[in-house]
Amino acid sequence: MGNKRGKDYYDKKYWATLRIFGEGVDHEAITATLGLEPTYMHKQGDRFNKPYKYDMWQYTAPVERTQPLEEHIQYLWEQIKAHKEYLLELKENYTVDVFCAYESDSGQAGIEIPYTCLEMFTELQIPFGVSILLNEEAAEQSLLEARKWQKRIKYKR
Repeated sequence: MGNKRGKDYYDKKYWATLRIFGEGVDHEAITATLGLEPTYMHKQGDRFNKPYKYDMWQYTAPVERTQPLEEHIQYLWEQIKAHKEYLLELKENYTVDVFCAYESDSGQAGIEIPYTCLEMFTELQIPFGVSILLNEEAAEQSLLEARKWQKRIKYKR
């Protein structure tokens, strides 16, 4: 079943978030040093269903979610690049990473990231990863397609 409506038919969303978490994260110092207001933060013991185990400071690039992931990554890097040494120092006591996400309503989701967007991950010595999130309908569609392929393979044996 191909996409008959064109390349951009499916709803796609992207985001990239700098995350700093661990025990004793100083929210105020991070905010002041990076010059960025966190888009989210919590303290150890704060509750959301159950108490958080760690302190968390997050900054999500304020790029329209319909824009490609590389724009989110590039924007984030432009904001924090000058503070590379500070972030590397924070890594000695806390986890520092960049959470990248791609959300789609297509069961056959995929992305491509230009190599020019990977500088931040290399400089901060953090892994590059992308969470691929499918909405419920897309996940069901993928499962149905997988079952169809399994049946086809069985019949060809």
